[in-house]
Amino acid sequence: MASIKILQKSKSLSNGEYPIYLQIIKYGKVKRISLNLSCPKDEWDGNEFKRNHPNYIKRNRLLNKFKERAYAVIDEFAVNGIDFTLSEFEYKFRNKKKGNVTTVMEFWEEKIDDLKKSHKTGNARAYKDVKNSFFKFNKNKNILFRDITPKLLDKYEVYLRSKNNTDGGISIKMRTIRALYNYAIKMGEANIQNYPFRVYKISKLKGKNVKRALTVSEFKKFEALDLDKHPHLTDTKYMFMFSFYLRGINYIDMMKLEWKNIEDGKVYYKRSKTGKIFIIKILEPVQKILDYYKAQNRDTPYVFPILTKVGLDPMQIEYRKDKMLKVFNNELKEIASIQGIDKNITSYVARHSYATIMKYIGVSTDVISESMGHANLDVTNSYLKEFENDIIDDANEKLLDL
Repeated sequence: MASIKILQKSKSLSNGEYPIYLQIIKYGKVKRISLNLSCPKDEWDGNEFKRNHPNYIKRNRLLNKFKERAYAVIDEFAVNGIDFTLSEFEYKFRNKKKGNVTTVMEFWEEKIDDLKKSHKTGNARAYKDVKNSFFKFNKNKNILFRDITPKLLDKYEVYLRSKNNTDGGISIKMRTIRALYNYAIKMGEANIQNYPFRVYKISKLKGKNVKRALTVSEFKKFEALDLDKHPHLTDTKYMFMFSFYLRGINYIDMMKLEWKNIEDGKVYYKRSKTGKIFIIKILEPVQKILDYYKAQNRDTPYVFPILTKVGLDPMQIEYRKDKMLKVFNNELKEIASIQGIDKNITSYVARHSYATIMKYIGVSTDVISESMGHANLDVTNSYLKEFENDIIDDANEKLLDL
């Protein structure tokens, strides 16, 4: 189950001596624990001090006590039926209190802090939202990773459904917890033997594909919105159109787009999600939109009036994005209602519509995939799946002409 050895490091200290440490290996994972002992190379024989060491008898007795303590810790875990992690072993071995073992809450908060420091504010926000949700359900702030069982996840799913969460929303939360658990295993804070997602399957939450793309006629309806009658919808209409004509640029990249990214009749930007660089020729509808916003002469470097202040920190930008995206999606639904489009239009529909309409006018899937910056054709095909189904349905109806 676990093996214990006492070894000497190959790298010396500043005094020329080499540290002695205890090594435990469990399930292929290794933990090295300093014993605050050291000696020259020629006073160590591989697992104990040689006779030429001045205090070799006392030192070797001490090493034996360290080994006895290590095996006593392992035995204690075994008696209590606990499949311990290496971090839990270290805490016990160092005679620390049980409360010092890293809890799920502590590990989760540390992960959020790390994401913030890495300026991955979107991920930090997502982890924080799921953490808050999970601990509203589970009031015990001291649970360990081994306490997250398939049964607990089932109960959490029931709780989420009682709060009217959809399959998609539940799936996102469960995938976040799974990612956290995987990272905890990697960092030695959780044991793969307790991994609950071998039993609890997130794949069962995968909902049916919903048509998200606009047809050509629906897109023309959207484009025909009379802004003289609905001036409050100007920004929403223009941003959706801009996204469509710019190969499905997503909302966060539009939000960050600056005037310096517009040069020589092209738009240059790096996609936040993938880091891929895009250089896109400006079409006439895009130029009209750019002219409209250029004429506003706002005192910010941004093209669109989403970030209206400069100097915001990453989390302020994230909260601003979240707030304005809700407004954007609500107004898209308002446009759909006004124009008689019977679909749930969101910011992402522009990207799906671009792919689908490109396919409709005869552009190959390879070209569509490249234009959207997809990693492979499977991603593009998932965008086009409903389109392909419609083509098959139309073909099937020809049977009626026989």
